[in-house]
Amino acid sequence: MYAVIKTGGKQYRVQPGDVIVVEKLDGDAGSDVTFGDILMLGGDNGVTVGAPLISGASVAATLIETRQGEKIKIFKKIRRQGYRRTGGHRQMESVLRIVGIDGAGENAKWDGETSLMTKAEMNARARGLAPRVEETEAPAKPAKKTPVVKADAPAETVAADTAEKPVAKKAPAKKAAPKAKADDAGTDEA
Repeated sequence: MYAVIKTGGKQYRVQPGDVIVVEKLDGDAGSDVTFGDILMLGGDNGVTVGAPLISGASVAATLIETRQGEKIKIFKKIRRQGYRRTGGHRQMESVLRIVGIDGAGENAKWDGETSLMTKAEMNARARGLAPRVEETEAPAKPAKKTPVVKADAPAETVAADTAEKPVAKKAPAKKAAPKAKADDAGTDEA
């Protein structure tokens, strides 16, 4: 089942489980939002079109986060006058998870769990920068790689392959040369 809702002057086609980004809505993360401006419903009974709205229909959603959108650059210029101005704008937006649609004798619910993880945290986890909360125990260390020993290989080669290689040490840092005094810099001894 799907619905077409109107919010913030725009229309969105949604179905249970969808994550949508809309104009800023009031509320805290985790609060429930209900949309009453339903323009169209589609499902097993066919398509119901409102004139302009469907009475009695509603879409329920959970507010995941309110954040700033992508930056829009604003650049003004008047040619041959040396006038240039650069500005920017970031619009506030809300991220919603659609959890249910009700109307036209049908209802559809999303049976998943709504995670309140923000986009910034998702991006940090994708790059491996944020700790994962669900991992309480330490991950197991990978097993040591054992060399493959062939039956016809001589014993000396096997011993050389299995021996651990020494770790290379860093060379000591070079010391800087002492600075020449100011009175010696101008003399030239030849």
